[in-house]
Amino acid sequence: MGKIDHNPWAVVPTPTNTSLLDVAFTDDPNHGWIVGVDSMLLETTDGGTTWQQRELMLGEQKYRFSAIDFAGDEGWVAGQPAILLHTDDAGQSWEQIPLSERLPGAPQEIVALGDEAAEMVTELGAIYRTEDNGRNWKAMVNDAFGVLKSLHRSTEGNYVAVSSRGNFYSIWRPGQDSWENHNRSSSRRLQTMGFAPDGRLWLLARGGVVQLSNTADPEDWGKAQQPESLNSWGFLDAAYRNNEEAWIVGGSGTLLASFDGGQSWQKDTEVEDIPANFYKIKFLDESRGYVLGQRGTLLRYVG
Repeated sequence: MGKIDHNPWAVVPTPTNTSLLDVAFTDDPNHGWIVGVDSMLLETTDGGTTWQQRELMLGEQKYRFSAIDFAGDEGWVAGQPAILLHTDDAGQSWEQIPLSERLPGAPQEIVALGDEAAEMVTELGAIYRTEDNGRNWKAMVNDAFGVLKSLHRSTEGNYVAVSSRGNFYSIWRPGQDSWENHNRSSSRRLQTMGFAPDGRLWLLARGGVVQLSNTADPEDWGKAQQPESLNSWGFLDAAYRNNEEAWIVGGSGTLLASFDGGQSWQKDTEVEDIPANFYKIKFLDESRGYVLGQRGTLLRYVG
């Protein structure tokens, strides 16, 4: 596997040593937020160059904030043990939304839809929607599907989830009343899955395997690739910057790029000495992207 010519990622210092799990920006491209374990909440007002920690008055309990999302100035944070935070002033103030004791699983994912609407998925795959800032929630699926290992949402609102043991995956599309289960295509356990911009699926499996579907049909898979035969650390997440350019992150500073829609992969060797696992990669648009990892590790796409 070749190396990329130019490393487009800059290491950004953060004021924390805890694992960072998600990032989102308001409509103001300078104003963003990062969440993580130990109730971590970081804010930037300069487009992601510097980050400051924000304290939340949540008592003694430490939460794992797994997701954050904004639609304009309206933002949501989801976490475990079960917690949901909401802001309508771009994060100047956050309020805790009361959740039912009967909720199947704690909130894992949250999508801000604007105008007081949001979609929440629990760690057991129950999907709920609110139209009134979280006062009332409507169940979108009849049954939760079990413990999730990973969850990704497409821009059209489709979800793909991997089961906790990585032995099957499930897809939900708006309008369906249940998850659609599929057996994995390879002998290796699934790590995570997601959607390419054209609606096709991608998957990462144990042992550094990456695979793309040929079409939007979730059973029509292309050939499995193992770009880095010596990678024992594994791949943990992937994201597309555009239709052709995709990135994979993983354990121990693993960062790979494809510039041909996932046909071939190259390694970013500039970051491999960073002593951290990279958990998540997210592109907000073609010019703005972040890699989040353990021990407060943050990379920003600078092109």
